[in-house]
Amino acid sequence: MPERRLETRGPVRGSGVADTRSSVRFPLKLPITVRTADAHELFAETADISAGGVLFHTKTSLDVGTVIGFRIVLPASVLGTDTDVLVNCSGRVVRSLDEKGKKSVAAVIDEYCFERVYSHAG
Repeated sequence: MPERRLETRGPVRGSGVADTRSSVRFPLKLPITVRTADAHELFAETADISAGGVLFHTKTSLDVGTVIGFRIVLPASVLGTDTDVLVNCSGRVVRSLDEKGKKSVAAVIDEYCFERVYSHAG
């Protein structure tokens, strides 16, 4: 049978670094797929996530102000749910650091969409 998806959408109130830093951060190392407006795709790993933003490590630098789309799969084991949850986000880079070859990018989340996949049994 086909999968049924439950979607929840919503904008993130406020914007900017100050709002992002005021949110509770969760130190989660998860794979993240980032896409720029010119369709360049890169793969990275999150360092921490909050309701207002994400910090991730990557091999490619992104300039402050770059508009990005990104996908993060939140594991069921972390959420305490039966299935993983896919979060599709759009946002922009607010900080980009390159320290000794280690690139860190902080992005604010402007919009997000949760998708929880349910499978039908029987």
